[in-house]
Amino acid sequence: MTTQLAQMIDHTLLKANATEAEIIKLAEEAKEHKFASVCVNPAWVKTAAKVLKDVPEVKVCTVIGFPLGASTPEVKAFETKNAIENGAGEVDMVINIGALKGKQYDVVEQDIKAVVDAAKGKALVKVIIETSLLTDEEKETACKLAVQAGTDFVKTSTGFSTGGATKEDIALMRKVVGPSIGVKASGGVRSLEDAQTMIEAGATRIGASSGIAIVSGQTSNSSY
Repeated sequence: MTTQLAQMIDHTLLKANATEAEIIKLAEEAKEHKFASVCVNPAWVKTAAKVLKDVPEVKVCTVIGFPLGASTPEVKAFETKNAIENGAGEVDMVINIGALKGKQYDVVEQDIKAVVDAAKGKALVKVIIETSLLTDEEKETACKLAVQAGTDFVKTSTGFSTGGATKEDIALMRKVVGPSIGVKASGGVRSLEDAQTMIEAGATRIGASSGIAIVSGQTSNSSY
């Protein structure tokens, strides 16, 4: 179970003051535990990719338009292409949250599609909808728009807003996207119990800086 669980975890370090040494340590830990990926800011993709160059089963994941989602689609597309060139195999993009709340659904879909098109055939795309800022109706709409735009995953949170993943949100997102799209729980998943709760609710990926604590059955104080 531990190995199976590790392969569902994006081992994450997205804090602004993360150093090169910390990124290298993160990647070494991912290599040791065979996590699904390391998730780092775009500036550190090359560093992580270098450490993981001989470990194809552990991907380098990065974040796009992070953490606010307020970049233009063109910038998000460029950021995606640049990340892939630097070694990213997965990208987690933040939607235009204000456009969603303002019911500018075409804007939201085109924003997501810009990243999906830039990543096509080269990297998995996960769409962060930032559930803590949305009503249930908005969460449903965001998930539907993400599916229409061709995403591989929907994801709860950046871990940098007002709240993280909940089992209720995971269940809602799974219900909307159906069985063929991944659902990633991120933000506040700190223990094995937390991870199991999210998986039982429908999550197929866990984003956490507490990956080692989770697979070893401990609890971490980390917020992401």
